[in-house]
Amino acid sequence: MHVGLDTFRPVQTALVEDHPIHREQWHVSPAAAAAIAAARAAGRRVVAVGTTAVRTLETLAARDFAPGSGDTNLFVTPGYEFRCVDALLTNFHLPRTTLIALVAAFAGRALVAEAYAAAIAERYRMLSFGDAMLLL
Repeated sequence: MHVGLDTFRPVQTALVEDHPIHREQWHVSPAAAAAIAAARAAGRRVVAVGTTAVRTLETLAARDFAPGSGDTNLFVTPGYEFRCVDALLTNFHLPRTTLIALVAAFAGRALVAEAYAAAIAERYRMLSFGDAMLLL
């Protein structure tokens, strides 16, 4: 997936769902799509490394794991029902961004708030070149 610069643009609407999400390009090979579909069918965990990978995998799931290329404007916010991703390895993202909305959708707002409080107390580094978290 190609990460768009808009990924880092703060949400500027009162409701996160009203924020115009950007499109990002993705490509999933036939071999990768088959491996992901097989893992899901066997009940194995699918781990996304990064929020852009989540958007690609969830877009792929909406296409019944058909390989290919395209653009996605999938906006994952709290209440979203995940169809593919079971675990997420990601950075600590800034508040009021589409990235933190996705993380909160995956892990729940309360757990994310708790993780951030611990990260701040322990002086973790934030953003793309900082510490990361694994959400199961």
